[in-house]
Amino acid sequence: MFGGLGGYLIYIALIMIIPLWAQSKVKSTYKKYSNKATSSSMTGAQVARKILDDNGLYNVSIQETKGMLSDHYDPRKKVVRLSSGNFHSPSMAASAVAAHEVGHAIQDDQGYAFLKFRSALAPVASLGSNMSFFLILIGFFTGIMELFLFGIIFMSAAVLFQLITLPVEFDASNRAMGQLVSTGIIRNNEERETKKVLNAAAMTYVAAALVAVAELLRFILMYAASRE
Repeated sequence: MFGGLGGYLIYIALIMIIPLWAQSKVKSTYKKYSNKATSSSMTGAQVARKILDDNGLYNVSIQETKGMLSDHYDPRKKVVRLSSGNFHSPSMAASAVAAHEVGHAIQDDQGYAFLKFRSALAPVASLGSNMSFFLILIGFFTGIMELFLFGIIFMSAAVLFQLITLPVEFDASNRAMGQLVSTGIIRNNEERETKKVLNAAAMTYVAAALVAVAELLRFILMYAASRE
């Protein structure tokens, strides 16, 4: 994919820099808007509960969880889990994160196709992520390129999972903005700031997908070169 040692070093730098930049962006944006309260002064937990109830999702519960930005929706247990900072905070960041996770709950309730596909793919993607590099390394060092190819196939499942995650996350953010505005949790002059939080978070998924695709292409090219 990149010729020579210099090109390879540039490639390694890129796959390290892109995720670090995305993580830095989301942390700085989150920190900035964690210090700005919404006009409604509702905590993340209250925001999540209101949007859930407004959409008839009374069966979905809300739980506080440890860690920073550990927020997520558990479709198996029908639980929106919010990190302590977002659970108790009335900030724009907390409202954005809470609404985003509820967006996943709404996707689940409505049978959103990409979410269903991602959930079905998750076990295969997990196996692919764990096995791919192992098979690729063995194939490379032993010269058994069939194992190298199997590693690429396993990696493809993990990369597909990363790509399917993109529409799932973007859709959840779009739903979040719609719900925050329609319920009056944020006002028109707060939309821009709230969207910045959601966009910064989305960049982490974009960065992960770019790196995953680049890695897959590199190994495909290595395999192709070995067959010449």
